[in-house]
Parts: sequence; C-alpha cells; structure tokens
Amino acid sequence: MSRLWLLNCLVAAVIFLSLATLKGALVALAIPLFIYAVSCLFQGSPVVQLSAVRTLSARRVMAGEPVVVTLSITNQGAAIEELQIADVVPQSLEVLEGQTYALTTLLPGETIEMEYRVRARRGLFEFSDIRASVRDHLGLRETHVVLSATAQLLVLPEAPRLRSVAIRPRHTHGFAGSIPARQAGTGVDFLGVREYQPGDPQRWINWRVSARHAQTLFSNQFEQERITDVGLILDTRQHSNLHSNDKALFEYAVCATAAVAEACLKEGHRVGLLLYGYGMERTFPGYGRLQRQRLLNALARARTGMNYALESLGRLPTRFFPAQSQLVIVSPLSPEDVSTLMSLRAHGYEILVICPDVVSFELASRDASSHPQLAARLARIERTLWLRSLQRVGIRVVDWRVDQALDQAIHTALQKQPIGRAAWERAT
Repeated sequence: MSRLWLLNCLVAAVIFLSLATLKGALVALAIPLFIYAVSCLFQGSPVVQLSAVRTLSARRVMAGEPVVVTLSITNQGAAIEELQIADVVPQSLEVLEGQTYALTTLLPGETIEMEYRVRARRGLFEFSDIRASVRDHLGLRETHVVLSATAQLLVLPEAPRLRSVAIRPRHTHGFAGSIPARQAGTGVDFLGVREYQPGDPQRWINWRVSARHAQTLFSNQFEQERITDVGLILDTRQHSNLHSNDKALFEYAVCATAAVAEACLKEGHRVGLLLYGYGMERTFPGYGRLQRQRLLNALARARTGMNYALESLGRLPTRFFPAQSQLVIVSPLSPEDVSTLMSLRAHGYEILVICPDVVSFELASRDASSHPQLAARLARIERTLWLRSLQRVGIRVVDWRVDQALDQAIHTALQKQPIGRAAWERAT
C-alpha cells in the first residue's frame, strides 16, 4: 500500500468528518494535506535508469577461501534523491565483512560501489539480482527496480592429503605406475628366476641359483608396476545426507572422494567419477591436473536428492567401468546394498568401500543420557555384521568415523585386510 494512497484516504476522511460534524476547522486542517498530495501528482513518478555490474575477485576457489564481491551501480537517468540498494546473497554464503545494503543519493552519471567479502564450504553459487528502491523528495512515491548482475562462484571441496591408497586390481594398463601387474618386467619387487638371456644386466644374475648348475646362468625376474583404472562412486541418495547440528555427513563423503581422487591421480592412474543417487552424473576417466580440475568441479556441484528409480545400488551402471578394474565407493551404505556389492565382486571388480560411520555421527550430537544405550549398541552390532559380510567375499571396507583423520582410518583398515585374490581364497 503506497503512501500517496494513504494520504488521499486521510484527506477524504478529514473532509468527511468535517461534513459529518459541520466543523469548518477540520476542512482547514485538510488543506495542507490536500496541497501535499496534489504537488506529488504534478511531480509524477520518477524515471529510473540504473545499470549494475558485479565482479568477483575469483570465480573458482577452495573451500573456506574468502571472495570479494564488488557492485558498481551507475545512474543513467535523472537525479535520484533517495536510493535503496539491497543485494541478494545466495544461501549458504557467509558474509564476513562489508555491507550488502546501501542508502544514498545518485546524480546523473554518478556511480556507487559496494564491496563485501563472502566464503563458503562447497558448492556452486549463483548471484542473480540486485533490488533497488527509488523515492521522490516528498517520500510519497516509491519505485522498485530489479537490476540483473549475474555471476557464478564455484567453491571446490577440501581434499585431505593421503599418503597412498593400497589397491591391486587384476586389470592394468601398459604404462609404468604403482600397481603390481603379476608379469615379469622392470620393477623392484622380486617375482622369480629364469635362464639368463643375452642383454640381461649382470646385476640381475642370481649367483646362488646359478652355482647349482654348471652350464647355466639364471637371472632374477621382477614384477612390473603399472597404472590402472579407478572408478570413484559417490552416493548422493537422500538417506546418505544426515545432519548433526550444523554438520552434514555428505560433506565428509565429498571430501573423502576428493582426497582419494587426488591420491590416485598423483600415482598416475586413470580416474573417473560417478555421482549416483539424485541422478547419474559421470566424469569420464582421465589423467593429470586437468582431470583433477574436472573431478573437483563435479564434486563441488554434487548434491543429494530423492530419485525413486535410483534408490538401490542395483541400478549401478557397471558399463561405465572397465571389467576387473578398481572401484572405490564412498557411501554410508545400508543392508540392502550388500547383495549388490557382492554381485560386483563376483563379476571380477576389486572394490574398496569408504563407509562413514552413521551411528557415531548421529550419536555425537546427542547427550549420553538422551539416547538409549541398548539401541545404540544394537545398531553398532548390526552395522558391524553386514560390513564383515562384505569383507568375507574380498571387499575391503574402511569403517570411518568422520571425527578421525581419513588417512589414518584408511591405512589402519587396509593393513588388516588382505588384497584381492588373497581375501577371496581365505574366504573360500
């Protein structure tokens, strides 16, 4: 409701009251208000011609890094006696300092600048509109304008450093790397001995074995070390995003995925990513720094949601990953997912599951007296049982309490679990 309409109503009410009471003094009281309203009508509505430009100090930053947002608003029309400016800041962005609101006057051709600093944990943030309000000098007419000044800010997830991730899939590529290939060639690990061939270095000769044979020399064989395909699968189903106070379990899973991706890329492996749950978003496998940027960009945009067609891991598109390659699944999992992972293992995939501890995460936000101890104990026992059922078929599991360092959790868990065929033979 505008102030001019209220003023007109007030003038009409005073005149009606004067007629009803037959008091001329009330009419005299309405005259100044009437002149005030008429002068506003003759003045007309202000013509607003504003342009806005938004600049960011960086469009792509790591989590927690501050970004400076600068707004430049220029008056391309008549003088504005009262201008209110309010910037629309995306949700989840924390304003550290500066103002997103201003009240000023603006002469023709004059420019006003606003500056503030923001930061965020992770995500894609889109700046869209700036809201402006212009009033006349009488304060009766107000014009609202929406100025378009779009910009995007991509905040990459934090990736904790990992020393290495011990993987040993059956399928490898023909390039030097860090995965033992079970084939003789250039390497550092001893594989066996064979008869000496012309061209073998003398330092490879096994003199102890050769001493047992009068006419034959034997050379050591070493196991080749190659690169492999690593397929990262991040669970983005709705139930994987639990909240505890101001923390989200899904954010820990994203950071863990980024950490594993960086560790595998540093070792020269070809790494791909699949976001499964809310949809299926795939980043094709690749190497090096460029692939690292692609993976971090995809993880920065990752979000959870409900998709009834993808509630189960049974619809996991295995055609995205080469046969007998290494799969790293980051998910809190559920008992219904156990059979699917066992099926993948039976088809020859080497599987590593990084499983954030849901029970510990949820109990951390509650007082010890506010939850039944028996229920918490039963939940832990049930979770331990179906995680051990995965380990019995050769799937390596990292049961990760998110309040502990990921690097320590991975190395502690993998040292206790055999790799690949050894685990399968022990289970059978």
